Amino acid sequence: MTTTSAPLPPTGHQYELTRGGVRAVITQVAAALRELSIDGVTLTPGYPVDSQPPFAAGIVLAPWPNRVEDGRWVLDGAVQQLDITEVARNNAIHGLLRYTGYRELERAEASVTLGATIYPQHGYPFLVETTVQYALTEDGIRVTHTARNDSGQRAPFAIGTHPFLGIGGVDGAELTLTVHASTRFDVDDRLNPLGEVAVDGDYDLRAGRRVAELELDTAFGGVSPVDGVVAALTAPDGREVRLLQDANHPYVQVFITREFPGVGTAIAIEPMTAPPNAFNTGLGVRWLEPGETWSVEWGIQYAG
Repeated sequence: MTTTSAPLPPTGHQYELTRGGVRAVITQVAAALRELSIDGVTLTPGYPVDSQPPFAAGIVLAPWPNRVEDGRWVLDGAVQQLDITEVARNNAIHGLLRYTGYRELERAEASVTLGATIYPQHGYPFLVETTVQYALTEDGIRVTHTARNDSGQRAPFAIGTHPFLGIGGVDGAELTLTVHASTRFDVDDRLNPLGEVAVDGDYDLRAGRRVAELELDTAFGGVSPVDGVVAALTAPDGREVRLLQDANHPYVQVFITREFPGVGTAIAIEPMTAPPNAFNTGLGVRWLEPGETWSVEWGIQYAG
């Protein structure tokens, strides 16, 4: 007699976390934040369990966030060639763990810690162990990333995450976006940075702008958190979802799409320890010594 079990969804095991009225779902593949809600108010647009994350929603980006131009960078005088994963723009995008199934390391009702190994490969000849812990709080979620260099040489490392944020029942276009950042990265037609410039016009979001007025796929620097808050989306009735970042995250990416499945307008607000093309510019790159461990933290907070 043979028995069959239900196939895993495309994102692997689903880890449901609860704490009072706070609920989250974390995926095994890419350790993505698939759902987050408080008292029934959804704070991420979410997507069906039988789907892959649209627009890389919620995934962990390591050992680099965003893009590496042409997938090429130089290590001690030797050119390194990463696999091209953004074919249309000929870039390497979103790191090396996008389709990796993480290991469960610790599990509790309100938290989960997952681990994944970055093995030496094309363009990244290093062995790095990574973990991510998602822990619910009274008003949201706290996320802690760690990386340990198990190579025999220094390894460059940066990390980001790709959460989409929103407030359930409110059209994303009607939210007001605030970003406490004084610079942005000007980009070419392949979205690779040309330079860091002062924010102005539609890019100066420190006083808040309606999402309906904005078209953004933009990295910001000069981050100056206000009470720990780097960015926020505010509903017309005053409810607010906020992105928190520690000092290891001096950059944030904002991406607005009008085509998120089942939602329409959706806003990704992405904490990053380094900006786009960091392996070439060196900005924000953390060089981990052999055996060194590095930890960073960010979070989401809801004010109802």
